[in-house]
Amino acid sequence: MGRVIDRAEAVRLAEDVRREGKTLVFTNGCFDMLHRGHIDLLAAARQLGDVVAVGINSDPSVTRLKGADRPWMREEDRAALVAALAAVDWVIVFPEDTPRELIRSLNPHVLVKGGDYRAEDVVGADSVTAGGGRVVIVPLTPDRSSTALRRRIGGGAR
Repeated sequence: MGRVIDRAEAVRLAEDVRREGKTLVFTNGCFDMLHRGHIDLLAAARQLGDVVAVGINSDPSVTRLKGADRPWMREEDRAALVAALAAVDWVIVFPEDTPRELIRSLNPHVLVKGGDYRAEDVVGADSVTAGGGRVVIVPLTPDRSSTALRRRIGGGAR
């Protein structure tokens, strides 16, 4: 089970990971409606390295990105759920709308995003590849997304 940590501790731990010659993997998202697609993405991330760090958008960030009715769960609840997953080592809540600065400060070896992204469009990809790392796009799990789940519930897509 992982831990919810602040950015300063994450930076210190990331330096330790590098010093120990281990591979740091990073991914991020809102995780406002945890579902099978998230689990599959995080399990794939686990296979790519030794330590998996997950950035989670803060509540105000989710509201700016998704609308006034979001998030559905508070950031501390979203962070606790993600940290409880076996594939996750660290969860870091970030206040910005994108994880660009968090990625720069952690300098992960691998940056992971879901198949709805193209590697060249992933925020932070430039700094990861400039540092010798790589971007991995994990195929989406069919019909297992926040959008698909919200459609089934009847709330439309966003």
